[in-house]
Amino acid sequence: MSSNPAERRRSQRLHLQIPIFVRGVDGGGDDFLDLSRTVDISSVGACLAVERAMKLSDLISLTIPAPPPTTSGLASAMARPIQARVRRSYPAGEVHLIGVEFIRPLE
Repeated sequence: MSSNPAERRRSQRLHLQIPIFVRGVDGGGDDFLDLSRTVDISSVGACLAVERAMKLSDLISLTIPAPPPTTSGLASAMARPIQARVRRSYPAGEVHLIGVEFIRPLE
């Protein structure tokens, strides 16, 4: 770990690109559901590449697309959404990179 406090993280980041549905309410008050992807993820948050700009403190819901349940019952039919708050947002070419903090850390 770095001794520089600005570089310390509460949880290790994994550089994984995972497709993810992002649901929220836009600036005009309209609901949206976009397919996006993670840039990296940790137990306490993620960096997402999204097509729309988002404001700091926006509350969003994230769901990882899952295949249909198996007959063995090992996969649930509906993955529970992950609630998150936008903490950073900036344009990066044709997408916006947003840093989100999960309301409850992943287990």
